[in-house]
Amino acid sequence: MLLAISMAASISIFSVPSSAKLSSPSSVSSLAEAKALLNSGWWGNFSSTNHCDLEGITCNGAGSVIWMQRNYFYYGNNLADMNWSSLPNLEYLRLNGLKGGIPGDIGTLSKLTHLDLSFNPGLQGVLPPTLGNLTQLVHLNLAAANFEGPIPSSIGNLRTLIQLDLNSNNLIGSIPLEIGNLENLFELDLSGNSLRGPIPSSIGNLRTLIRLNLKSNNLTGSIPPEIGNLKNLSKLDLSSNNLRGPIPSSIGNLRTLIYMDLNSNNLDGFVPPEIGNLKNLVEMNLGLNYLQGTTPSSIYYLSSLTRLYLHSNQLNGSIPHEIGNLKNLVELDLYANNLHGPVPSSIGNLSALTYLSLHSNQLSGPIPESISNLFSLIELQLGSNLLEGEIPETLGRKKQLRVLDLSNNRLTGIIPQSLDGMGSLYKLVLSNNLLSGSIPPLPPRVSVDTTGNTDLVDPTKPSPTQKTKNTLSGLLVAVIGASATFAISIGAFVGLWIYKKDAQIQSVEHYSQPQVTTGNVSTPNDVHRSNIDGLVAWFCFRKTQNIQSEVRPTKHGDIFSIWNYDGRIAYEDIIKATNDFDIKYCIGTGGYGSVYRAQLPSGKVVALKKLHRLEAEDPAFDHCFKNEIQVLTNVRHRNIVKLYGFCLHNKSKFLVYEYMENGSLFCALRFDVEASEIGWIQRVKIVEAMAHALSYLHHDCTPPIVHRDISSNNILLNSQLEAFVTDFGTARLLHLDSSNRTIIAGTYGYIAPELAYTMVVTEKCDVYSFGVVALETIMGRHPGDLLSPLTSPPSHNMMITDILDSRLLPPTNPIVAGNIVLVATMAFACLHPNPKSRPSMLRLSQEFLSRQKALTTPLHTVSLWNLWNRKMEFVNQSNEQVISAQV
Repeated sequence: MLLAISMAASISIFSVPSSAKLSSPSSVSSLAEAKALLNSGWWGNFSSTNHCDLEGITCNGAGSVIWMQRNYFYYGNNLADMNWSSLPNLEYLRLNGLKGGIPGDIGTLSKLTHLDLSFNPGLQGVLPPTLGNLTQLVHLNLAAANFEGPIPSSIGNLRTLIQLDLNSNNLIGSIPLEIGNLENLFELDLSGNSLRGPIPSSIGNLRTLIRLNLKSNNLTGSIPPEIGNLKNLSKLDLSSNNLRGPIPSSIGNLRTLIYMDLNSNNLDGFVPPEIGNLKNLVEMNLGLNYLQGTTPSSIYYLSSLTRLYLHSNQLNGSIPHEIGNLKNLVELDLYANNLHGPVPSSIGNLSALTYLSLHSNQLSGPIPESISNLFSLIELQLGSNLLEGEIPETLGRKKQLRVLDLSNNRLTGIIPQSLDGMGSLYKLVLSNNLLSGSIPPLPPRVSVDTTGNTDLVDPTKPSPTQKTKNTLSGLLVAVIGASATFAISIGAFVGLWIYKKDAQIQSVEHYSQPQVTTGNVSTPNDVHRSNIDGLVAWFCFRKTQNIQSEVRPTKHGDIFSIWNYDGRIAYEDIIKATNDFDIKYCIGTGGYGSVYRAQLPSGKVVALKKLHRLEAEDPAFDHCFKNEIQVLTNVRHRNIVKLYGFCLHNKSKFLVYEYMENGSLFCALRFDVEASEIGWIQRVKIVEAMAHALSYLHHDCTPPIVHRDISSNNILLNSQLEAFVTDFGTARLLHLDSSNRTIIAGTYGYIAPELAYTMVVTEKCDVYSFGVVALETIMGRHPGDLLSPLTSPPSHNMMITDILDSRLLPPTNPIVAGNIVLVATMAFACLHPNPKSRPSMLRLSQEFLSRQKALTTPLHTVSLWNLWNRKMEFVNQSNEQVISAQV
């Protein structure tokens, strides 16, 4: 939102001029305008003498149109239907619900000061160079449409612009140098496109700029030092690009900066100490880069900071005592660096802290007692360090703590009994420590992981049973080590065998069609089981019929394409890219392994999910690992995360996935700034992508596949905020002729209620979880208490606007509002307590594919009671019928 600057000068842009009045046409020009409006067909038939009375039209005293604003059109009119050259006095144009491209004659509107065609997903095509003729423009907003092609250089002619917003389109090419001509700009937003090349140095000419947002593009090069000229800047967002080099010291000139986000780039070098000049900074995100050295002490005197993210870099040194100065911090993330030394006791001064992650560093010494002073803390991540000593008894005072991760340390002693008093706790991870004694009684809702503590006793579980052999039928089987076996689908993969002998990786003959076995293992003729120390099997997606002509190994293997693939190099590249899985490349910890970010020599970035050594030896984790490979090698859907390859070895088991720049939906919704960047259109698309992916799993796979752990943590977002379903470790093939009974699997808060008493897995378990995530997506938070009363209708007085994410303004576009109502209605149907009354995912997927309809009543008048009563339409109507989103 623009700051209140020069409001007196620009107020006429946002309201009907006081001198304007409705009038009948009295000149030839006004008759031409009336004809243009009539011929467009946008208002149907009307008399040419009363065109100034049309909805959304305002005329001046001479009967000439100066203002045109319509919030929506019912029939998706084409922007080219209007003869724009017949409206020479038009000053204000704001339209929604249109389709087609921007016609070139829009450049004839020489008096236009305000052009707003935002949130028109039906608009497409390139931006015409004639936009540069609109030299009186003050506001140009073309956001959230489907425009493509380059930004025309003629945009540099619009020297009176104070707002230029082209975000969330499909624009390509580079940012034109001419953008530096717009010296009156307050706001420049080019985020969410596919722009390439460097940030032009001419951007330093925009000295009046208040907001600069270039996030989620493919920008390269370094941050130009001229950015330090933007001394009025309050928001700077360059995140999710491919920017390289150091952060320029000139950034310290931006003393009015409130928000700075440079995360998810390739920035390196030291954090400049000049960053300490940014005394007004409230949020700073430098995560997911390659920043080195110690954090400058000047950062710890930025007393206005509420959020500080330095995670996933290569920072070293210790956490200084001065960190206790940041008493306004709400979130502190130092995850996955090389920090060492003790956790300073001054961290207990951060009384406002709700999220603290020091995970995956080399911190040592005891957990300071002062952490117990963080009474607002909701999540505490101290795992994967070198911490020792006992768990402080005083941690049990933290009644509001929901997540506590102390795993992979050297903690000793017993688990404090006081932990059973943490009333909000739902996840406790203490695995791989040296804890002893017994696990204290905890509520059944709490997910507890204490594996890897050899002297710890769980009184609620029987003694471990002997490990059983697990076979996968109908698959290509490979030898792993001396005895274990694993398999993948022949149709999906072509194999290149590698075996490890005398600590050297040696490639073995490539072959395209290994013998299929279901019992004894077959290996290539020149590989004998007697001399195999351990076998590493790499596979890549490839069509079998093209193998003979396209296998061309190169120096640096590319695991994305078999014809450019060399197994030895690919394996070594991954080990080198992660420094043999050094924790500084770790970007997350999942249910049975850690996730690493690796950039291959080709420049491509992949995500690696690796089992920890102790977990790899655990039959349960090993089963999840193999289960995920089995599922992902047999599914192909654009909204299911892609598995590029895997490695199986007795000391190294990992999966290789496509990399998702924006992380999980859970994290995106948890942080205010990230959540505010995910608009209503994108949120609907996220829910839609989930529906299509689950419909595919349930109805297009044989046998059907039930995911069993659909949650916002397992929905990943790429650089364009597209959603992908991931984590198939607990997925289950649904054999319809069996009971499909299972132990409960999933994430607390998303599990279908019937699993607690039937233990029978059906696809309706996923439908319930989908409903929870759908509500969470539009609410911006887990539905929580809203789920419990859904057996009876909600109150008549509770409106849908009461539950929508308050960090976004309620949608005003009728089509967008209609889609939000549709999502909410679907969610209520999915949460029906009777599984048989829930709709199928096929039904929901088809609904998204049907024609969207605009909401015909104001959104704030739609009650949850109304939606609750409409939910059964999704079950009772046939799949061919279209549910109206109107209320």
